[in-house]
Amino acid sequence: MRKLMIQSAAALLAASILLAAVFGLLLPLRERNDIADFPAVEDGSQEQPEQLPDDSPVLPDIPEAPEDTDGPEEETEPDVPAQEEIQPELPAPEPTAKYVRAKVNGLQLRSGPGTGYASLGNINKGDMVTLLGKEGNWYRTVYKNKTAYISAGNSYTEEYEMSYSGDERIERIVEEGLRLLGFPYVYGAIRLHDGKGNLLKNFDPGEYDCSSLMQYMFYHGAGVNLNMTTRTQVSQGKHVARSEIARGDLIFFTNSTRYNKTGVERIGHVALYLGDNYILHTASDYAVIEEISTQTVSYTHLTLPTIA
Repeated sequence: MRKLMIQSAAALLAASILLAAVFGLLLPLRERNDIADFPAVEDGSQEQPEQLPDDSPVLPDIPEAPEDTDGPEEETEPDVPAQEEIQPELPAPEPTAKYVRAKVNGLQLRSGPGTGYASLGNINKGDMVTLLGKEGNWYRTVYKNKTAYISAGNSYTEEYEMSYSGDERIERIVEEGLRLLGFPYVYGAIRLHDGKGNLLKNFDPGEYDCSSLMQYMFYHGAGVNLNMTTRTQVSQGKHVARSEIARGDLIFFTNSTRYNKTGVERIGHVALYLGDNYILHTASDYAVIEEISTQTVSYTHLTLPTIA
């Protein structure tokens, strides 16, 4: 009986100790929760508690690494300056005028790309027309102010290039002349105007002599009024040496009937210089581009006025 009472007392003592330990643990937790529950103030916000001393150990300041906005940097090999590839400097290509040159005499120009189309005329070996494009085995060009076609066969034609003048007005003059290739030569043909820009009646846009052709080209191409004859047109420009002749210059020729005359009376023909010893003119048959083959007595450069 005595032994039973001792065991009961020991059990009661152990239970008391356990309850005391649990109560001691709960009390600090409750106190910390009370700190976190701030009483509400009238404006709806919570009242901030007084700052409690921080008993946590103070760590030494560690300088922050600079912010990396590009993300973590991967390990790479040391930077080696790239060897810049040096490209050879090539001269800028000069713009060129493209032509088709005949290799045979009597080469036909037709209204369409084929031998079944009507003939518009023909050119001889060495003569040229402008190159506008190619359709199959035919070059597209312009002849008698119409779209025309000429064979692109290697036995008949070849492509030819020469440099532009760099002056838009001169190129417009040349372009006007290219439209008139093939029109017949008519001695004393009625001029476009009287030399001062006053248009003449009965002018026929399908026939020209040498000076009327130049007058038409300069008027429509650059708004320049040339005089009515070769011997009066020569006085409108300035004389240049043969070595200085350039695309767009007028060349004045003599002929067998005027060769022994003097001064401007020696002049019997005029043509437009294109370059590479080629001229655009009309003589005894039709307007054509061909190489210079007769004796030249004068080269004249016309100073073109500013065109609005």
